[in-house]
Amino acid sequence: MNRQRKNETVLLLALCALVFSTPRLSGQEAISTPQSRVERKNKAPVSREILNVKLPKPVEATLANGLTVLILEDHRAPFVNVALHIGGAGALFEPASEPGLASATAQMLREGTQTRSSIQIAEEIDRLGAALAAGASFGSPDAVVSASGLSDNFDQWFAVALDVLFHPSFPVEELGKLKQRLRAQLREQRSSSGFLLEERFYGAVYGDHPAAHVAPTLASVDALNRDALLEWHRERYAPQNALLGIAGDVRAPDLIARLEKQLGSWKPTAAQEVWPRDPVAATEHRVFLVNRPNSVQTTLALGNIAIDRRSPDYPAMVVMNHVIGGGASSRLFLNLREEKGYTYGVYSDFSALKYPGPWRAGGNLRTEVTEGALTEFFHEIRRIRDEKVPAAELEASKRSIVASFALSLEQPARVLGFAITRKHYDLPTDYWETYPEKIMAVTAEDAERVARKYLDPNTLQLVAVGDAERIKGILEPYGKVEVFDANGVRLDGSKP
Repeated sequence: MNRQRKNETVLLLALCALVFSTPRLSGQEAISTPQSRVERKNKAPVSREILNVKLPKPVEATLANGLTVLILEDHRAPFVNVALHIGGAGALFEPASEPGLASATAQMLREGTQTRSSIQIAEEIDRLGAALAAGASFGSPDAVVSASGLSDNFDQWFAVALDVLFHPSFPVEELGKLKQRLRAQLREQRSSSGFLLEERFYGAVYGDHPAAHVAPTLASVDALNRDALLEWHRERYAPQNALLGIAGDVRAPDLIARLEKQLGSWKPTAAQEVWPRDPVAATEHRVFLVNRPNSVQTTLALGNIAIDRRSPDYPAMVVMNHVIGGGASSRLFLNLREEKGYTYGVYSDFSALKYPGPWRAGGNLRTEVTEGALTEFFHEIRRIRDEKVPAAELEASKRSIVASFALSLEQPARVLGFAITRKHYDLPTDYWETYPEKIMAVTAEDAERVARKYLDPNTLQLVAVGDAERIKGILEPYGKVEVFDANGVRLDGSKP
């Protein structure tokens, strides 16, 4: 399940992913399948060498226009990954009446420049054996332009990427096609239990915070126009708020000198990142039901706002979450799938960005087991709050987290992603070198403490998507049920 997996995803984008971000969570389809058996071996390979990791440090530079550059040399393969994060150009800063403006601007970058049509861009990138993408996820403060290709023709495909970045023409005909696609997507999303859950859950936990938006509206899509995209690009795509990461077969000193010339025409603007107030955790338990008549499954989510990425509770949250729902050996998975056979899989995750995001657990279940599944969800939440994690189980989770981290160090783009994360959140310079040690230092008392602090059953927001005739009565013992249809309209006619 993930939010952004958005928002950390958010920020977890394209070829240079920001690690340990969690994008918006989405359920997995529940299917009938024979139960498997998960056996804990407690053998995750954590050695003293892994605990004393030393990541290669990227070369850091600030160009004359204010752009921050991180370059990680890796000459093992003739390949280069590029990711440009443009702060202030993401959906988090959109006007409340214009959801989708940032995303549409990013998507339109590839649809034509002053010298290339969309077809020419696609053909040139394909001929060079490269990849080029741009996006601005809901909930994210950044727009991201990413590219990758061979180092032998780096200058050629990077030039196309810069043309797309600097000189988009936002052709009216291509914008019309995008709006048609977006309208079709919005209609299709209304038939997806995962989207309906995401829409209601993030509305519940974020309230009037901009991160509550998960998609544009038909009205905002209809209102998109070339002038609005041009203005957003002109004002928001600015070097002083941007971070350029490059990893691969390059020479940092030479590349920095070339970047000064190639990016010298990109001038700073007056744009600033004016952050909304931080979201706060709900103080009252609420229950929401999105009615999907005749649905054969119930899609559930339980959660509340927890921490931001810079919280000192982050390592303990990583471990606690791994124990309760972070994978196929977690308590929720073993209980609801392996022991009860209620689901194909259930998980938990949490989103920790520059602003606090939610911890959430959930998944898709057969409709007839909704009552039993809810009982087990709350049982596991109370258990991790009220009982210390046994030593063997805690050790296995910590070893698994550290081993996964160690394996990720084999990928240059991931290592650069760690560097971008550290820079983005202003973490200590040795943050990743000491990360395994921090994880292994988490105690049972730490896990219990953060569970008690952020997983309060009395304030969790409970969202269900399914057949109201069959599950509304099951939800009522948990509180007054607010019922919505698949179009997001409250069935009593009032606004959410």
